Amino acid sequence: MIAALANPHRFMAFSRWAAPVLAGLAVALIGAGLTLGLRAPPDYQQGESVRIMFVHVPAAWVAMLSYGCLGAASFFFLVFRHGLADAAARAAAPLGATFTLLALVTGSLWGRPMWGTWWVWDARLTSVLVLFLLFVGYMGLRASIDDEAKAGRAAAILALIGLINLPIVKYSVDWWNTLHQGESIFRPGGPTLAPVYLLPLALTGIGYTAAFGALWMVRTRGEVWRRRAGALAVQAAR
Repeated sequence: MIAALANPHRFMAFSRWAAPVLAGLAVALIGAGLTLGLRAPPDYQQGESVRIMFVHVPAAWVAMLSYGCLGAASFFFLVFRHGLADAAARAAAPLGATFTLLALVTGSLWGRPMWGTWWVWDARLTSVLVLFLLFVGYMGLRASIDDEAKAGRAAAILALIGLINLPIVKYSVDWWNTLHQGESIFRPGGPTLAPVYLLPLALTGIGYTAAFGALWMVRTRGEVWRRRAGALAVQAAR
């Protein structure tokens, strides 16, 4: 599947219909998840603030997913010199930065009533902030180099180095003392969340993932068209 989509023509044909399908799925799932989440009863400990979970947790998940996609695309570009992989990496970075910022903001809003402060420099929050800075650094590095090929290679190297932060984000709660709660879904023995919270969280999580997929395809398509237009302009100028 990946090898087939590595061909720009196949990717453009596939994404032409896949992006709208994923977008429609995302709207339906996020809408259903948020509706069920708003109707869920207040948590006995967190009260009404528990509803932030249905925005914060999916955003944090997609933030990590998007950096994984950025790193994978950067790897394929560096190893195979594939232009579509570079286009996909460039398209993923702003999306990842947006989802990471959403996770940071909603996490701060959630932390205020739970911890009594907007921010603490614990391992989970700090590593997510580093994730956001990696996205910003990737975009800034690409923008600072005029030669697009050199910019792509330099940014790809930065993206691959930044992959080391993903396991730190994932396991920071287990490795260090932190105010952040531990894993409550994918854990031995099954989820600890009540079904009334687990179902809407699952719906919004899948919906956020579908939204990222749709937006990533759309942005990659735009990057492909931009590069094609640039190539045509160079040919016309000769």
